[in-house]
Amino acid sequence: MNTFARTVDLLHRAMDVTTVRRQVIANNIANSGVPNFKRSVVNFESELKRALETEKQKPALELTLTHEKHIPNYKERDYRDVQIRRVLDYTSTYNNNGNNVDPEQEFMLATQNQMSYNLFAQAASFEFSQINRILRN
Repeated sequence: MNTFARTVDLLHRAMDVTTVRRQVIANNIANSGVPNFKRSVVNFESELKRALETEKQKPALELTLTHEKHIPNYKERDYRDVQIRRVLDYTSTYNNNGNNVDPEQEFMLATQNQMSYNLFAQAASFEFSQINRILRN
């Protein structure tokens, strides 16, 4: 995959994550007064980082597999296989009623998430403007 296509794909996936995260944050805020409600978080970036790092971690000696049941010493992970995961936070509490949603923190996360989305959208726009500039010349 060429650099442009990979960059645009990663930006697209990042924008998808911010969209899902916005929904999760909105759900957390909407249920901030519900007793025993547990907030959700979105896990994606750490798994994406691990997948991208496997591309750089190829061993000096890769073993040849002679049977399908042999275990390889290296397996590159395709970043496109990383899925957006919603995870419930059972480990913390914020209110005496068992609810763990801190509305101030959720609003801060919502603002941060919106800023991330705007940044990714601007970066994608820049990538396409570069291609547009090349095509015009």
